[in-house]
Amino acid sequence: MGDWIVVPIVLPAVMAALIVLAVRHDIVLQRVFSITATVALVGVTLSLVVFANGHDPEMYALSDWPAPFGIVLVLDRLSAMMVFLTSLLGLGVVLFASSEWDQRGKHFHALFQFQLMGVNGAFLTGDVFNLFVFFEVLLIASYGLMLHGAGAERLKAGMQYVVINLTGSALFLLGVGMIYSVTGTLNMADLAIQVANVAPGDAALLRAGALVLLLVFCVKAALVPIHFWLPGTYANAPAPVAALFAIMTKVGAYSVLRVYSLAFGDMAGDMSWLAQPYLLPAALITLVLGMTGVLAAKRLNGLIAFSVIGSMGTLLTAIALFTPESIAAGLYYLLHSTFSAAALFLIADLVVSRRGQYGDSLHTAPTFHQSGFMAVLFFAGAIAMAGMPPLSGFLGKLQILDAARGSDAMVWIWAIILVTSLMCIIGFGRAGSVLFWKSASVEGEITVEGAKWPVLPIVAACGMLSGLVALTAFAGPITDYLHGVAEQVFNTSGYIQAVLGENALALLGR
Repeated sequence: MGDWIVVPIVLPAVMAALIVLAVRHDIVLQRVFSITATVALVGVTLSLVVFANGHDPEMYALSDWPAPFGIVLVLDRLSAMMVFLTSLLGLGVVLFASSEWDQRGKHFHALFQFQLMGVNGAFLTGDVFNLFVFFEVLLIASYGLMLHGAGAERLKAGMQYVVINLTGSALFLLGVGMIYSVTGTLNMADLAIQVANVAPGDAALLRAGALVLLLVFCVKAALVPIHFWLPGTYANAPAPVAALFAIMTKVGAYSVLRVYSLAFGDMAGDMSWLAQPYLLPAALITLVLGMTGVLAAKRLNGLIAFSVIGSMGTLLTAIALFTPESIAAGLYYLLHSTFSAAALFLIADLVVSRRGQYGDSLHTAPTFHQSGFMAVLFFAGAIAMAGMPPLSGFLGKLQILDAARGSDAMVWIWAIILVTSLMCIIGFGRAGSVLFWKSASVEGEITVEGAKWPVLPIVAACGMLSGLVALTAFAGPITDYLHGVAEQVFNTSGYIQAVLGENALALLGR
């Protein structure tokens, strides 16, 4: 694909600068530029998926500096899938925000494009230090988006979000420094070679650096014990921002999968599968705590935020098994959980905007405008998040359970996933009955000034739900693609050869 590999990073970066410099005073032009760029991004990333599906991994060297000395971007099936998912999610978010959310604060569309740039860069980079750089780009943009529209609760949650992530960034640099001091490289493909050759006296420092890096990725993925920042942040963020943040935790999960299967995978000697003993217990505990929060939630947005934590526990349980079958199942669930979380945040905003003074509190209130239609949307999103048939959450969890059959922790995995699924069903069932069923017995109707059928927000919410339907309807070919992704993830020699050339394979004894 040549220069096309860099387009998912350059396109939103150029568009963000153009919006700030040329059209910042015209909200209509901002919307036109932002939506057009995001539609183009969908087309570009789709072409990358098609190309990656039929080819070996391909590298793009910025400024033509050779690896491992220069900055490289690497396109394979996994990175192509993730940037395509980001562009689809971004399109739904920008459509929703363009109805009126983007007028509640300044520079929404510029920050949104910078966010896409950072996320896409994190998925495409082949270097751990540049992963840190793109983390900072997406985090800085997310700080502005989190505070979009102001408000005391949002400011409080935003400050917590900033402090936690700044701490994570400091730890990231610490971990990177420790790894570099031992291996002399931060290129992921080169690390895959150097880790196995580290002197025994330096092994402890390398292990410590790798575990610090794992802690940082777990912060991004909202894994126990550093998950506490997510409920307040997501519950208080503007709805389109919370929907966009559905991909943010996936950046952490992606980083765990990429780094600890490539640099610390089966070729790493004593460091092989370093993350597994720590990741699996943390993922299962995260799943339990997340779904317990769903049961205890008193606000609709809080309930959805806790369900995101639970879904990350499920996803990382699959990743922590580090087998081709579990990775394929986990990636299917990753696609599902991204669409379901985004859909629920958007639907929650449509509901809250019609409940007047009751907002997102889970207390019985009179019916509201379009409550029947909103109940249908909420029901679809709820059964998806809970993993009930016939939508893709059910298929994703079945695949994870099947992949866990050969694991020593099979009993724990099966028991916790099944019990927490029941907890999620009860939690969302309680919320739905309060919001829609019990309200029918209360006299009167809530009337909100300006209530109407907002076309773009409804299109965006239904688009996210359509993604879940597509995952269900085309589960066969999508699963086949994901098994190809998992196979490529574990066949690390293809990635290493793409970055370092055929001579690198001789160092691996292949």
